[in-house]
Amino acid sequence: MNGLKIAVPTKSHAGLEDTVSEVFGKAKTFTIVEVENSQIKNVRVIENPAASYDYGAGPVAVKTLADLKVNCVMAVEFGPGASGLLEHYGIKKILVKPNTKVEDVVKENLVKLKV
Repeated sequence: MNGLKIAVPTKSHAGLEDTVSEVFGKAKTFTIVEVENSQIKNVRVIENPAASYDYGAGPVAVKTLADLKVNCVMAVEFGPGASGLLEHYGIKKILVKPNTKVEDVVKENLVKLKV
């Protein structure tokens, strides 16, 4: 596998030092981590366009991540709409603990992803 692009719903713009948000669809930001050969190669943070939505945030968030060619999402939970759309786009879902550092959840789960 050439590389993997992982999205983690996060609370701010702190990159690998940020913490995982308790919510997926309404998370303030997504930290996008690119991994090659089990090494983190690139990190960027994007605003979540659906963060302020009252309803339907999950599908909008998924579409945003699919457009970025994300292969995997690590989050605390996934609503039914978001979960179905992630499967539709072939994006792997991994459940993680809230308020954990992004760097930690990525490194802990690389084994599952066989990168």
